[in-house]
Amino acid sequence: MAKLGVFLMLLTVAMLAAGLFGALHNQVSYTVGPDYFHQFKFRQFAIPSEVPPRIGAAIVGWRASWWMGLIVGLPPFLLGLLLLSPAGKLWSAGLRAIFVVFLITALASGIGFAFGLIAVDQEVAAQIALPETIRNPVGFLRAGAMHDASYIGGFVGVFAAIWVIFRASRP
Repeated sequence: MAKLGVFLMLLTVAMLAAGLFGALHNQVSYTVGPDYFHQFKFRQFAIPSEVPPRIGAAIVGWRASWWMGLIVGLPPFLLGLLLLSPAGKLWSAGLRAIFVVFLITALASGIGFAFGLIAVDQEVAAQIALPETIRNPVGFLRAGAMHDASYIGGFVGVFAAIWVIFRASRP
């Protein structure tokens, strides 16, 4: 029964970590491409115009990310339920797994940003059909690259978290 409680606590911590990551990530990506939020994300998440942009970006980040903690956490934590005893071992391995996913996702976002810096310039942005209301298409595309890359990082993080749990089960 204790392991089930740890499993549920780990899922909660993973959801909190994912939401926090999204809120912090969006502070950086808002700096890179405010239009990405003003022309896309604020509308998508129904953020009222009277909400300060940085707060709105954090809200978008939270709403867009917390559920990833559940999706990313379920496979490794279920494996941990099967392989790890006692509950304290599941707890410590689960926290390490969350940390590894957080790092991988941050690294992937950084790679997305670097890709945007290298691959997206005015000429490239001019070739992509974007709404005319976007004032800075380069920033918009770079922020989008960061966001897409962070989701890829979360996907890769699932496998890394499974590996962390599996390694913890070995003597």
